[in-house]
Amino acid sequence: MSKNFKSHLSLIYDLSKKDFQNKYLGSYLGVIWAFVHPSILILIFWFVFQVGFKSMPVDNFPFVLWLIAGIIPWFFFSDAFPNATNSVVESSYLVKKVVFKIELLPLVKLTTSLKIHLFFIFVTFLMFQIYGYGLSIYNFQIIYYLLAMIILTVGLSYLTSALLVFLKDTSQIVAMMMQFGFWITPIFWSLKTVPDNFVFIFKLNPLFYIVNGYRESFIYHTWFWEHPWQTLYFWTGALLFLFLGRLIFKKLKPHFSDVL
Repeated sequence: MSKNFKSHLSLIYDLSKKDFQNKYLGSYLGVIWAFVHPSILILIFWFVFQVGFKSMPVDNFPFVLWLIAGIIPWFFFSDAFPNATNSVVESSYLVKKVVFKIELLPLVKLTTSLKIHLFFIFVTFLMFQIYGYGLSIYNFQIIYYLLAMIILTVGLSYLTSALLVFLKDTSQIVAMMMQFGFWITPIFWSLKTVPDNFVFIFKLNPLFYIVNGYRESFIYHTWFWEHPWQTLYFWTGALLFLFLGRLIFKKLKPHFSDVL
């Protein structure tokens, strides 16, 4: 591991720690809010769908477990992507420093969200244990899907964070995409309820691959290579976004300080 790589990792960690603290600076509970807010949302969704709408177990699994397994990856993406999009604009004072590596800014925001996500992965494991579902070798597949989600988010974030410097509407477009994406991702509903003619449309959403993958790791016990075409489609898109995002970021980076 090169010295530069180690120094970059250390810098990302330090900036992420500072970002994590500043985000909740001044509140009585401080960083605890980072974990309380998603927990309350899960409880609200569970109450609405389980108690209010009398949702039945999904594929013989308690609804709350089925919900948690699908919603925690969405929590990560919905927090990391918009924040990483704003990372360059928010840190304009760092952008103007010639020696600072601007490419690290989206990664700092992503690392902040990752800390919270790892906590909720632990909570998910705990919930499954409480309901009597023991550990399985399939559970460790979560590492693969987490890596896939990180790569997708990094690629998208490089693209949108660079565009936001020049096109302020980018943040509004991202917000609209998040609202739309929330409902076309099978978080509260099963794809089995969708007519066969429309299933492929929902599978075009790259977050379908991630959310479904989390559930297959915790609930359905299916390996990712059992869906070769879906896996090929996801990685083609994710790597394309990563390539284009890095390319556009690199092309526009020299002009950031002038615009900001």
